[in-house]
Amino acid sequence: MDLKWAKFHIIFICCVSGSLFSQSKLNQFLKPSDTLNKPRRNAVIISESSLATLALIGLDQLWYADYPRSSFKTINDSGEWLQMDKFGHVFSSYQLGRIGANTLNWAGISKKDQLLFGSTLGLGFLTAVEVMDGFSEEWGFSWTDMAANVTGTGLYIGQELLWKEQRILLKYSFHRTDFAKQRPDKLGNGLFEEFLKDYNGQTYWLSANLNSFFKTDYIPNWLNLAFGYGADGMLTGEPNDPLFLNQNRTRQYYLSLDIDLTRIKTNSNVLKTIFDVFNVIKVPFPAIELNSEGRLKMHYFYF
Repeated sequence: MDLKWAKFHIIFICCVSGSLFSQSKLNQFLKPSDTLNKPRRNAVIISESSLATLALIGLDQLWYADYPRSSFKTINDSGEWLQMDKFGHVFSSYQLGRIGANTLNWAGISKKDQLLFGSTLGLGFLTAVEVMDGFSEEWGFSWTDMAANVTGTGLYIGQELLWKEQRILLKYSFHRTDFAKQRPDKLGNGLFEEFLKDYNGQTYWLSANLNSFFKTDYIPNWLNLAFGYGADGMLTGEPNDPLFLNQNRTRQYYLSLDIDLTRIKTNSNVLKTIFDVFNVIKVPFPAIELNSEGRLKMHYFYF
């Protein structure tokens, strides 16, 4: 070990030792309240309202301002990107709703109000974005996007009403592809943009907890079976774009294992919060792929 790493470890140990008390306070702070905690409730309402407002203003100024405005119009984009963008809407609505419900649970809000006001956070925010699309010349209000938003919210609320838990999680994974290099303006330039824009590298997963359905002691409580959907060969949204006629667009279906991080037992509220945050990402495992051309492929380690 060289000198700089020795210094780093000494500083790290000192910081950890000196912050045990603050970690204890943080652990208590992150513990959900058993009863209504008005300061927490007010903090959640103010924070979420402020963040949503700032996000919408930011989108309007940094994104929509670059394109001409128009009168409100609707579009039918249901056939674009082999519906990968629709899965993105389902995922976003589900995750935002989950965050909204969890923050209200932290504040001690009743389960009914968590579902009514928290889990609809994603649907409300994405509806506002869709309306902004409707007044843009470049896009338009998409009813299929709205259907996807409702589906994501419904998946969360439906499970809470049916099972009082999330037995089936929506997750995301990503790997880089060569398609972004061919159209960096559309599919992203660099890892961060590609993570958001390159539908060829995205996979959306339904991750089902095995123990919740089969109730057995032989399966770890955190082990899930995951069903994934992805697509490949897309340089544009439209399959018949005259500028890109040789696209070999294929759908991909996956079967894999996964881990529900929130079911790992720990008494630390800090770790519970970290697990909850990272539980949106599908844990890499071996996977079986079947594509729309009938080809079967084994991935020894799939992202």
